Amino acid sequence: MKQAFISMLDLQDKMNSKVHPHWQQQGYQWYRAIWTECAELMDHHGWKWWKKQTPDTHQIQLEIVDIWHFGMSILLSSGTSHEELATQLESQWQSATTTEDFLKAVEALAAHTLTNKDFSIPLFCQLMELSGFSFVQLYQQYIGKNVLNFFRQDHGYKEGTYHKIWHGKEDNEHLADILTNLGMDCADLQGSVYAELEALYPK
Repeated sequence: MKQAFISMLDLQDKMNSKVHPHWQQQGYQWYRAIWTECAELMDHHGWKWWKKQTPDTHQIQLEIVDIWHFGMSILLSSGTSHEELATQLESQWQSATTTEDFLKAVEALAAHTLTNKDFSIPLFCQLMELSGFSFVQLYQQYIGKNVLNFFRQDHGYKEGTYHKIWHGKEDNEHLADILTNLGMDCADLQGSVYAELEALYPK
């Protein structure tokens, strides 16, 4: 587990550095990204009592992965070594178990983030537990989304020339199909995902 944390922290640092080489000195409001993602997460789960809604498991997991990106960015902002952060994550990796209500769990994470402007590992783990999202799934989907983020940057995302919809589907949907086809035991997950995205993207 510790090595998986180090790998993800390394990738997140590289992604943030691709957006800005000195990202840690920019004072980015990562906490704001987390609570707005929490609102999107609630929408995918469904909370509107005046209409029929069914939780979208795939989208719920994608939003949890996005929150994880921003949570790691908060942790990395401290300048603590990846090795030490991974040790801290491993020791704190347990559910808060404060509620069995998924929506209340989302609100608890959002409230904590807004109040403290930091990232609660136990409250995040609680979300994963209540959504039936395993650590292995988080790792696989994080690697996939990180590769997609690199792919977007390499193909003009920052400049506004990137096309998010190809062949009638959003890039996140293509990513989900690729991860399903590659499976959990793919030897070079990063390289394989990038190659598959490259093959699908309109030239």
